[in-house]
Amino acid sequence: MTTNTATSTLDLLVGIFRDVLALADLTADTDFYEAGGDSLTAFQITGRLQEALGVDLPVSLVFAYPTPRDLAEVVDADYGAA
Repeated sequence: MTTNTATSTLDLLVGIFRDVLALADLTADTDFYEAGGDSLTAFQITGRLQEALGVDLPVSLVFAYPTPRDLAEVVDADYGAA
């Protein structure tokens, strides 16, 4: 069942990043660190993503894949999309 999941996961992540980092103009390619992200915001991002997708995600993914686009690709590939 493959239906444009990358876009929906990407859109979800952009929204989460924007909300958590309080940056309305954040894009899919905005770097988590450059946007002021830290360990607390990384936990907030993974927590919201886990709620939305119903999967257990390690917070280390946010650090390893710091843009919404990169993180969406990994989440879709490794965990599937909602």
